[in-house]
This record gives sequence, C-alpha cells and structure tokens, in this order.
Amino acid sequence: MPELPEVETVAGGLRDGGLVGQTIHTVTVRWPKTVAQPGVVSFRRGLIGRYVVSVGRRGKFLLLGLDNGRTLIIHLRMTGHLYFAPSGEPPHGHEHVVLGLEDGRQLRYRDTRKFGRWWLVSNPAKVIGHLGPEPLDSSFRAADFSRLLGQRRGMLKPLLLNQAFLAGLGNIYVDEALWDAGLHPERRAETLTEEDRRRLYRTMRQALRRGLKSMGTTLGSGLTTFRSVWGRRGTNRAKLRVFRRTGHPCPRCGTTIERLVVGQRSTHICSRCQTWDG
Repeated sequence: MPELPEVETVAGGLRDGGLVGQTIHTVTVRWPKTVAQPGVVSFRRGLIGRYVVSVGRRGKFLLLGLDNGRTLIIHLRMTGHLYFAPSGEPPHGHEHVVLGLEDGRQLRYRDTRKFGRWWLVSNPAKVIGHLGPEPLDSSFRAADFSRLLGQRRGMLKPLLLNQAFLAGLGNIYVDEALWDAGLHPERRAETLTEEDRRRLYRTMRQALRRGLKSMGTTLGSGLTTFRSVWGRRGTNRAKLRVFRRTGHPCPRCGTTIERLVVGQRSTHICSRCQTWDG
C-alpha cells in the first residue's frame, strides 16, 4: 500500500503535470464502488465544469481542491495508480475513473484490486478528520512525539501503523524506523525511555525522508506495484535495511534478518539489534 512518501510523490507528479488550473470537462466511472461518496450521478455532476485549484496530501490521502470549495479525496489503497494519458489513447484494463481535462488529456485511475476509493466532499474532515499528526510537519517536534507515546500503551508496531496516532506511516517505513532505532516491534510503548522516544522520532523521520528522496518504494515489477504519475519506479527499495530482506544479513551486525507477524502484519527485524526480553 502506498505510504506517505509514495502518496507525496504522486501529489508532486500531479502538480508537475499541470493538473492545477485544469477544468474537468468529462467524468467516466467504470466501477461505481470506487466512488465512496456521493452517488455516481452526483459525483459526475459535482466535478464537471469545476477546475482544480490545489493538489495536496494528508496522511495516505490525496486532496484535490476545487474552485467551488469542495475537495476530491483519493485513497489509492493497495494497487491504485493515477496517470495522465492523451484522450485518444485506448483504455487499459482496470481503469475505473477517468477525468477528461480541458487541455485534451485525461487523468486516469487504474486499480487492479479495486480497493481504492474516491470522495467528493464539502467538508474533508468527514473523511480525514480522524488522522493523527503529520510526522514530517515542521511543527511536529520530538517533544510532541514523546508526549504522544507517553500517553499510549501497547506494542510499538501496531501503534505506529494506527493512522489516528500518526498519519502516513505503513509497514515499510515502520519496520525501517524500528530497526534503525534498535527497538523491537513488540516492545510496549509504556516501557520506552525518553531517549528511546526521541531516537524513534529521529529514525522515523529519516526513513520517511529517504523514501521521499527516492520517490517512493517500488516492490516487484508488475503493474500492481507502486509507480509515479509518470510510470517511474521508486528507488527506495535499494535503501531498505530490513523490510522484505528475510534471510539477508543485517547491515549493522550481520545477523540474519527474520520475519515475524506482529498485530497480524508481516514484520522484519534483526533479533540482535532489536532485542527485547518482554
């Protein structure tokens, strides 16, 4: 599933591709369930004739601001992919939503597994109001993170994946941050020292920034893997230390990387660097 770096890469691609300022002339919905809100007829009516004034991100959600104050919200989920195409180009498989733009291009949404969802709303808080702080926001400091952790109990991995606790983190960057901080994913938040919390804050932000600099993480080679708006693969896979590196040596100590399941999620650790006797 695209996480903060991947979704931010898509948002940047939409901005660089000139989506801001474009008027939406046509709307085609081929899989009605993709539209979560409102109904498809109202969705089409609410988009046609509107122009895009902003493209942003909140957590793992894309936010397209429209000239009438409404917001088009997109969650890519597992296999969602947005890209531009000439209007005359034949449709490809699994294209569920197509927006025809005034410059003759189309913004197409392909989603093999059909998990992604679109909302057209007047109040974005109805969809994204539950999200926690943005971990890379300049106003979100180590002291803020430490205070949040100090108020919570339970295992670190599920807590960091909880979008109501922090927005945008997923399996990849949580595993990387915990390894870098030397913290076991099953360690309980209430056992962390102040030094542990600040170290995790630092490694979490470092992992996300590496992902952003690499334009995301692409795992595998199929069409369902992450691609930018321009079809480019993210290069962060080469920088991963533990995620999906089961059986490889730990880059810090040489111990074989192990895979376990924490909170029903596949998790990758170095048992020597991330010890915990709990």
